[in-house]
Amino acid sequence: MAEEYKAPRGFHDILGSDLRKFRRITSLVRTLLKRYNYEEIIVPIVEFAKVFERSIGEATDIVQKEMFVFPDRKGRVLALRPEGTAGVVRAYIENKLYALRPYHKFFYEGPMFRYERPQAGRYRQFHQIGAEVFGVAEPHADAELLKLVQDILDGLSIDAVIEINSLGCKLCRPTYREALTRYLHDVSGHLCDVCIDRKDRNPLRVLDCKVETCREAVKEAPKMVDFLCEECREHYTKLKLYLDKLGVKYKENYNLVRGLDYYTRTVFEAVSEKLGVAVVAGGRYDYLVEEFGGPPTPALGFAAGIERLMLLVDEPEKDYELYFVIPFGDVYSYAINVADMLRRKGKVVELSYRGGGLKKQLELANKMDADYAVIIGEDEMREGVVSIKDMKTGEQKKLKVGELM
Repeated sequence: MAEEYKAPRGFHDILGSDLRKFRRITSLVRTLLKRYNYEEIIVPIVEFAKVFERSIGEATDIVQKEMFVFPDRKGRVLALRPEGTAGVVRAYIENKLYALRPYHKFFYEGPMFRYERPQAGRYRQFHQIGAEVFGVAEPHADAELLKLVQDILDGLSIDAVIEINSLGCKLCRPTYREALTRYLHDVSGHLCDVCIDRKDRNPLRVLDCKVETCREAVKEAPKMVDFLCEECREHYTKLKLYLDKLGVKYKENYNLVRGLDYYTRTVFEAVSEKLGVAVVAGGRYDYLVEEFGGPPTPALGFAAGIERLMLLVDEPEKDYELYFVIPFGDVYSYAINVADMLRRKGKVVELSYRGGGLKKQLELANKMDADYAVIIGEDEMREGVVSIKDMKTGEQKKLKVGELM
């Protein structure tokens, strides 16, 4: 196949076994989100680029290097969404949802786009399912959100460690930022080129660098938890208390900062022990709605990477029986009617589109993993019956159509 007719690098088809894993994950997560009374919201894949620059942060790698940005016909700069929260915040404000009730709980599902190096479980088009809560400042909301994350991991039988940290608020973080910046200047000789650039523009991101020399250099760095104001300290303490009460296992990671600028106070990641990367991540963003021009609104949320979760789950077992209807001769009007009656009774039915002898038809039924072959010839049509064969045992018998139902 010519190169121009292949999927672009980092974009991929999802089908077969992978699609069944995909649907297993989204079905389980959707069920849990509904159980927690989250309401679905669908937002555009394309937004004005400023939506993401304002929310994610102009100094982040996502905005500087990874966004798919393009002009429309009028020269306005648009972007394919690299994450879900910014669009939901924009929708919350634009539709004045804050005026309807004190708080809202939303969830979304869909593709995201980042121009980064493709790797296992991460593509340039990838899929997330996420949740957002608007209008609740209390730490019990953080704890309940993390319990939901734990329920997702347990439901998918995934071993992952939930790591938490607090990034403080706009009152206490500036003092910490100054202390961290001074420390990074002292150890700058051990930082990679990217972190040397980050240390003044976005010093917290240095803590998250995966380069070994940087990881070693920040081992003795100041910790945000030591700079928290009284309100942030109380919020973090209560969060841990509630998590203990809920039985959510967690580990404190004082270098956890996440890659987006909008986070405040609670941040968290569920890190897969097998993959060594986060499969679910999120936190609190109490100032983002206000920064977008909405009213002051505390908020928090998370997103789960579906492709990464797919690397950790088994393909679900088939949960239905397939009836493969095989017509012989001029019996299609009868066969179509039998197939229709089976479907109206809730059965999964494949009406064979292929001609050929019975042997070839049964081979096709096996390829389709059929449970039963419903064989219909002119004799069966005349007698008002079908011949049904159990594809697992080989047992075959004639039944009246009513008996088949």
